[in-house]
Amino acid sequence: MTTLETVLDGLMSRYRERVPDVGGIINAMIAEGIISQAGDIENDHIAFRTLGVEHLGIQSLEKIFLHYGYTKKDYYHFPEKKLDAYWYAPPAEQYPRIFISELRVKDLSPRAQEIIKSYTAEVTGDPVNALNLDDGAAVDHFLHSALWRTPTLADYKVLAEESEYAAWVIYNRYYLNHFTISVHNLQPGYNTVADFNTFLEKHGFRLNDSGGKIKTSPDKGLLQSSTVARMIEATFANDEKHAIAGSYVEFAERRVLPQFAQLPPSEIRREHRREGFEANNADKIFESTYSAQTGKQ
Repeated sequence: MTTLETVLDGLMSRYRERVPDVGGIINAMIAEGIISQAGDIENDHIAFRTLGVEHLGIQSLEKIFLHYGYTKKDYYHFPEKKLDAYWYAPPAEQYPRIFISELRVKDLSPRAQEIIKSYTAEVTGDPVNALNLDDGAAVDHFLHSALWRTPTLADYKVLAEESEYAAWVIYNRYYLNHFTISVHNLQPGYNTVADFNTFLEKHGFRLNDSGGKIKTSPDKGLLQSSTVARMIEATFANDEKHAIAGSYVEFAERRVLPQFAQLPPSEIRREHRREGFEANNADKIFESTYSAQTGKQ
């Protein structure tokens, strides 16, 4: 197993433990004969959320994946949510793309900035610089370790009022935000987001309907949907308990590019399909952890 595989396996195993929908969806897919095992799923991309403060953010976290041969690609900006993001192409197509977003902390109110920095000030140097990136177990441990003290529930609530993204990160840190099933590689009847959504809802999974259940790029080449994050009981400082949004599962359909439309299905590879991401789709997908979605019955 390569170092990258060790890191990705560590991320996915903890994510599966914490996000019951992952196992639920995989089990439903196996029961319906769509796949025979979890390994049959192509993981389109995984996503991380970060805070744009000194020593942290995209510039820090991306070093891990650049070291493993990922290539930094397009930049995205989300003005309303005060976020910036990049996506990273993998060194080989059996690996997922990576999407890293960052909160523009300097664009928040003075009060929110003060709360965030009271925690992140505990990080006095770029933590990735201290890691041996060739030690997969060490990197895996880092991605699942707290970088600052456990927040108070009061601070979490103040942040959530202004930025649900900020509140999510202050509690969850670098926890994997979602993984994405590539539905276009599934068998007919399940290989479009529309068909897969029908399958999901039949099995009782709730979908994010912000901007519609299917988010579609203007070129119609990238279609995405996602479950709504389930609420998990979080333990804050002083042992205070409160239900917060956990992580979710995303589904992507990358259509074959027009110039490759004549290729037989057996010859279609990743490079023949719509690549990259779409800011407007992603903007709505972020809301899978937001109360407007998680609060619906």
